[in-house]
Amino acid sequence: MVGNDWVNSYLEAILAAEPGIGDSKSSLLLRERGHFSPTRYFVEEVITGFDETDLHRSWIQAAATRSPQERNTRLENLCWRIWNLARQKKQVEGKYAKRTAKRHLERERARMEATADMSEDLSEGEKADVPGEIHTPSESTKGRMSRISSVDVFENWFAQHKEKKLYIVLISLHGLIRGENMELGRDSDTGGQVKYVVELARALGSMPGVYRVDLLTRQVSAPDVDWSYAEPSEMLNPLSTESTDQEHGESSGAYIIRIPFGPKDKYVEKELLWPHIPEFVDRALSHVMQMSKSLSEQIGGGKPVWPVAIHGHYADAGDSTALLSGALNVPMVFTGHSLGRDKLEQLLKQGRPKEEINSNYKIMRRIEAEELCLDASEIIITSTRQEIEEQWRLYDGFDPVLERKLRARMKRGVSCHGRFMSRMVVIPPGMEFHHIVPHDVDNDGEGARDDENPQSADPPIWSEIMRFFSNPRKPMILALARPDPKKNLVTLVKAFGECRPLRELANLTLIMGNRDDIDELSSTNSSVLLSILKLIDKYDLYGQVAMPKHHKQLDVPEIYRLGAKTKGVFINPAVIEPFGLTLIEAAAHGLPTVATKNGGPVDILRVLDNGLLVDPHDQQAIADALLKLVSDKNLWGRCRQNGLKNIHLFSWPEHCKTYLSRIAGCKQRHPQWQRIDFENSAPDSPSDSLRDIQDISLNLKLSLDGEKGEGKSTNLDTEDSSSERKAKLEKAVSTLAQKSTSTEKAYGSSKTPTLKRRKYIFVISVDCDQASDLLKVVKTVIDVAGRSRSSIGFILSTSMNVTETHSTIISGGLSPQDFDAVICNSGSELYFTSPASEDKTKLPYALDSDYHSHIEYRWGGESLRKTLVRWISSVHEKKKREHGGEILSEDESSSTNYCLSFKVKEPAMVPPMKELRKLIRIQALRCNAVYCKGGAKLNVIPVLASRAQALRYLLVRWGVDLSKMVVFVGDIGDTDYEGLLAGVHKTVIVKGVASEAAARVIHGNRSYPLEDVTPINSPNITEAEQCGRDCIKAALEKLGVNIVNTSG
Repeated sequence: MVGNDWVNSYLEAILAAEPGIGDSKSSLLLRERGHFSPTRYFVEEVITGFDETDLHRSWIQAAATRSPQERNTRLENLCWRIWNLARQKKQVEGKYAKRTAKRHLERERARMEATADMSEDLSEGEKADVPGEIHTPSESTKGRMSRISSVDVFENWFAQHKEKKLYIVLISLHGLIRGENMELGRDSDTGGQVKYVVELARALGSMPGVYRVDLLTRQVSAPDVDWSYAEPSEMLNPLSTESTDQEHGESSGAYIIRIPFGPKDKYVEKELLWPHIPEFVDRALSHVMQMSKSLSEQIGGGKPVWPVAIHGHYADAGDSTALLSGALNVPMVFTGHSLGRDKLEQLLKQGRPKEEINSNYKIMRRIEAEELCLDASEIIITSTRQEIEEQWRLYDGFDPVLERKLRARMKRGVSCHGRFMSRMVVIPPGMEFHHIVPHDVDNDGEGARDDENPQSADPPIWSEIMRFFSNPRKPMILALARPDPKKNLVTLVKAFGECRPLRELANLTLIMGNRDDIDELSSTNSSVLLSILKLIDKYDLYGQVAMPKHHKQLDVPEIYRLGAKTKGVFINPAVIEPFGLTLIEAAAHGLPTVATKNGGPVDILRVLDNGLLVDPHDQQAIADALLKLVSDKNLWGRCRQNGLKNIHLFSWPEHCKTYLSRIAGCKQRHPQWQRIDFENSAPDSPSDSLRDIQDISLNLKLSLDGEKGEGKSTNLDTEDSSSERKAKLEKAVSTLAQKSTSTEKAYGSSKTPTLKRRKYIFVISVDCDQASDLLKVVKTVIDVAGRSRSSIGFILSTSMNVTETHSTIISGGLSPQDFDAVICNSGSELYFTSPASEDKTKLPYALDSDYHSHIEYRWGGESLRKTLVRWISSVHEKKKREHGGEILSEDESSSTNYCLSFKVKEPAMVPPMKELRKLIRIQALRCNAVYCKGGAKLNVIPVLASRAQALRYLLVRWGVDLSKMVVFVGDIGDTDYEGLLAGVHKTVIVKGVASEAAARVIHGNRSYPLEDVTPINSPNITEAEQCGRDCIKAALEKLGVNIVNTSG
């Protein structure tokens, strides 16, 4: 095991030590083992997977002890510590087995329930389908990857849509991103993903039919980073300038757009960006809105040009993309790059506590973001099938078996009963090959001279490597990887050292990053390097192994060229390789390859056909594969030619063709309004507000007394009741649509909503258990506005339906006309107040029906309701021994077409939100569940709907400036509370208005701490110590909101 040679040595010292080990006082562990070899057992079985840094340090101290008796005692104690590690390892393995079994049972149950709902077994076509696979007409797949078939799709699509000019948005938040001289490896956040997204943006910007590509990232203005990262925008130079405008068509190009968010003047790691995601979403939304307007003038003929897709990279950007695509109602694409659940499993296997893992990596927040990406994405792009089959299947929101079934049903036009699953697509990363010129090699292995510059000197890195070798003319086996145990370099050195024929034929070059002093590296990296140095000494490999301490990024192509010049071989022996970009780079320079059979290299070598796959744990297999390639010149030549011939399949143009064909296959959606925007020429006046908008007026003819009567009792299993309810709701929506159409014609010259012209907009989103507490906050906020009310708009945002909201307003002596708008049912409905009517049975609110069309994406409707009813039954079954009555019941009187409401009679006995989300996701149902009123109510709404998203809709639909909003919240609230805290708006946290006991019920068992998503020291967030006029006024002044001067 890598880094554990010291264990072998100190255990041998224990066995050889005297006195102490052989007498009656010797270690119980060794006495029980008898003649069993503890050295071999501990090294090969016990230590695997554990961080032994502390033990290593103890061993060094013990070995330095002069007294034999003390040294033996300390070594024996170390032996006991190893035994404890063995016990811990068994416990970890047991917990892992339980998690796996539980996940399997949950999946099987979900499949059975889904199959029962859809009343159909898997057909033969569904069984044959593989996730992410695209079948080709030919049976032979050798030398081809299935993705190539989509090129024909792209060409056919482009022929039909060549006049279209696409706008694509990419998002990658963390790290330092710029187009030239990328600082790859500067830190853990600035790595391969940075290079990938920049090259993808550049390549897409050069594709025919693509007019503009924006890569959104974080603007960093910090003293410890280069000034270029503070530039608001940067144009990316195209891949090649040889193509004509006729080939590519009209194009604006690709740009890096840097959005300021998070701590100012500070570069922070990705784990600390989570609290600032809403701020990025708000600012990115403004950018896309501005760009849509600009493009409408350039290429849209006056009509807005929306992104054809928004593509998020990594979990943080994925979370942002889900919110942004929801606010704009455009398709979302996601690439994980690396996944949180896979990392969590690996760390748990090492015995690390989950609390420690989450504290260091914010892993649960990351996982929830990735689950949201599965909820919201049209397409998930992966590099390999291994990522689908072994990593994505760990998530609640993705099941390969159910995905195949749903896809087959959609192909046949059969209903999926409200179930949705993102399409997994394998598109390997592209590469830039235009600058690569493979080194010519003659039959004797000598590199041909450059005819244009025969006197050119060899690159400096060549001499830096060659100085290690006693015979530099031998073929070079090249490995390029970090000194990480997962890269398996120690096994490679052992294979080389123990194979005498291989040592005689070849040299070994290990490019393992940059270092000045091994002691300055991390303990893991230094242990790998020390192990390699010991092996070099053990096998006497001096003069045969090169380990240069430094190299530049620009040196990497020259290192590949050197390998090809010597007729060498490139090897990637990693235990698991998610993709294997270095294999493609090596092939582009004419190097045959040997690669691990675990992960992405399987797909790569299937396409390139330029090398051999090996078991990374089989040392002999690694040596045999290397020996075969360096000794057989004909085989080496065929592999080299195959790689050079097929390498174009991994070029960026090929990647982009597949990419664009996939996006073209998405169901296109974008903001569509039933009415047009109107010129806003009327001046502000005290009576000028959204309640005066006649173009969207719709008096909801709801009888307050009638609704109260309907909510007395319901039977969840009564089909007649649900059918009647559904018919009523459909009739209401139909009536709403008809009236909306008629009012558009009647009031086509009406004014634009005046919320857009308010100086400030106060959004009251305080969640209280009692209506009296809410009214107290509302009255206080309105009172603070005082004489400035004419220039301040008011929005009431609650979990109540419109009838309950109206009753609450009236009971407090307030008028609905005191508010410009109300957001109801946890953000699933948006109403504007209209003038009071003489008919008291009519509610004075106008429903914005465009908002429903904006949020209905993947709404499960009746199928979702049935699943929730079944869940309620299971909850009752589990809790009936502890509680005699009902725990949950459906609240039909509060439910609407886009909100399913449930009454919670025993909040403390209801499963936590994370369990409910899990249940819904494994059923492939996509929604947003919210516990409200201190846990006394459950609202289930569309997946991308929320109170925060409703505010963003006001910007998209009506152009309302989010920075003018002041959101009032309590010190705790509903489970959607966190979405209201951050953003470009200002937030006042009113202390003491929420029940702490209720908060513990609904927030006590969260997936991740609320602190992980709460901005610290944000200038846009302040607290009011209590719900008093002076406290709230003081809080507003801290935020720069001067009430006295607003009327001016």
